Amino acid sequence: MTPRHTWADYSIHALLMLIAIVTILPFYNVFITSFADPAEVVKQQLYLIPTSFTLNSYELLLNGSYVGRALFNSLVVTAAGTFVNMLVTTCGAYALSKKAMPGRKAMMAGIVFTMLFSGGLIPFYLTIKNLHLINSYGAMIFPVAVSTFFLIVMINQFNTIPPSLEESAKIDGANDIYVLFRIVMPISKPTLAAITLFYAVARWNEWYNAMLFVTDPKMHPMQLFLRNMLADVTRMARDDMGANMMAQMSQRYPDGLKMASVVVTMLPIMLVYPFLQKYFSAGVTLGAVKE
Repeated sequence: MTPRHTWADYSIHALLMLIAIVTILPFYNVFITSFADPAEVVKQQLYLIPTSFTLNSYELLLNGSYVGRALFNSLVVTAAGTFVNMLVTTCGAYALSKKAMPGRKAMMAGIVFTMLFSGGLIPFYLTIKNLHLINSYGAMIFPVAVSTFFLIVMINQFNTIPPSLEESAKIDGANDIYVLFRIVMPISKPTLAAITLFYAVARWNEWYNAMLFVTDPKMHPMQLFLRNMLADVTRMARDDMGANMMAQMSQRYPDGLKMASVVVTMLPIMLVYPFLQKYFSAGVTLGAVKE
């Protein structure tokens, strides 16, 4: 028997559709503006119906060596940063999940303390400077090597694994490293996949530490490039291309160039997300049980 829908069901569906439209509309506007002729965009504040098509904005954006270098920097920071994040988070969570570990409570208290308080921006900068990480990839990777929230989620996930499973492996001669990488981690794949994706998105969107510690434009990631372009698209084009013609084109296509930068920046994550979306709810839910 087919269930009957009430007016409340239709109202909820209509509300959800309205929220979906409001959420998608800015992305749609950004996408079509990046391909539009600037004269068409100027005619109306919100460009919704495409009446022209041009690739001039993408040609101007991708012809610059600065853009290619920024994309490369973002890829390096994302790949290396995510690897460091997962290595530190997994190993740290496995050690802290052992209730018999000496000093465990004091360490957990210190970790939770960092969620509420920080040392401040000036000590942070001086620490990075004393470690000789200025103008290096390390300045964008090591200061955010671990997230306290994801560390606690991973600890709770490891606590759900029966201790008898690890004890059986150790009776057979396995050490802690073998147990972690060959037994515990395969069982925790959903949580690992979810946290890996969260870390990868955070590293791809990295710009704040780069703004603080990276003064060399050749080391800037894509997000910092986008921020600078949105702040002054004409200056970025002139500094990068070194040609008056390019500077004039950037003045002719200011909105299109900005929107093309947004599309190029968010496209990699948008392509990866649908394949890993199922791990978000499953992975975080499995590791969200209170200890």
